[in-house]
Amino acid sequence: MKALVIHAPGDLRIEEVPTPETGPQQLRVRVRCGGICGSDLHYFNHGGFGTVRIRQPMILGHEVSGAIEQVGTGLAGFSVGQRVAISPSRPCTRCRFCQQGLQNHCLDMHYYGSAMRMPHVQGAFRQEIVVNAEQAHLLEDSVSDAEGALAEPLSVALHAVRRAGPLVGRNVLVTGSGPIGALLVIAARRAGATHITVTDVAEAPLRSALKVGADEGLNVALDPEALARYEADKGFFDVLFEASGNERALAGAFAALRPRGIIVQVGLGGGSMNLPVNTIVAKEFDLRGAFRFHEEFATAVALLNKGLVSVKPLISASLPYRDASRAFALAADRSQAMKVVLNFD
Repeated sequence: MKALVIHAPGDLRIEEVPTPETGPQQLRVRVRCGGICGSDLHYFNHGGFGTVRIRQPMILGHEVSGAIEQVGTGLAGFSVGQRVAISPSRPCTRCRFCQQGLQNHCLDMHYYGSAMRMPHVQGAFRQEIVVNAEQAHLLEDSVSDAEGALAEPLSVALHAVRRAGPLVGRNVLVTGSGPIGALLVIAARRAGATHITVTDVAEAPLRSALKVGADEGLNVALDPEALARYEADKGFFDVLFEASGNERALAGAFAALRPRGIIVQVGLGGGSMNLPVNTIVAKEFDLRGAFRFHEEFATAVALLNKGLVSVKPLISASLPYRDASRAFALAADRSQAMKVVLNFD
């Protein structure tokens, strides 16, 4: 079968890889759609992010959906032809963090398309993949393959919202309006946020955020003082979701965040950040990280299946996997695309 294999920055190849064997309690899935994630772009453009570097050829991709081709022996509840969204997360279930319900911090995590460990964990941008039963979540006919692939980034947003705590009646600020930022708007609105403002340095992502429910989009490149109106009386926003990974975006929002406001850092930056610690102390901010997800994947699929959220406005283009280089270039152009999906049919 064919797969998209990254060898070095800019060196993405379509290669023949072995067809996997289906074991007991497993499913072989024909991949139909795969969403290009920010981490895929980092691998493609820079060879990694932070200290994580490609050290051997690796199949990219972790946002996929497909159709079941084979059901392993002894496995009930699935049948050939059913469509599924696939969670890329495979925690060990045995380590102390898994036993505490913190599977996203598993000490032996295998997460598709990740160079965080050696050997690298091969990804899901391939024509077929074998998955454990618990990774596969059935999709309703009303959910397209492309929408099913977005269950993964939606899960990231749902986990971040969960880390923030109750949002009913809260005023929310989202800095960075890429795919995760826009999905944070969807998740925060679903959680009961009253007002949602989004900032970015480009107009197109802000328009996407407004389409999915943001009350306001502010271009802080055109107007660096756009948040100043929210700084009176020690700030307006109750919760900040920082989705850009940019130090200036994070620190620049502090004056608009009320005392004891909650900061959820979702975006990954290129390295360390310098933060105004005195402000964090004086305003008693609560700074929290949000990393990946676990049980939120089932929630994301359920929300899609029931039509309670829509990710369709975020899908900018669908291209054949054979045009992967063009698809990656389009996905990296924030003026042209929000979420680009690859078609593996």
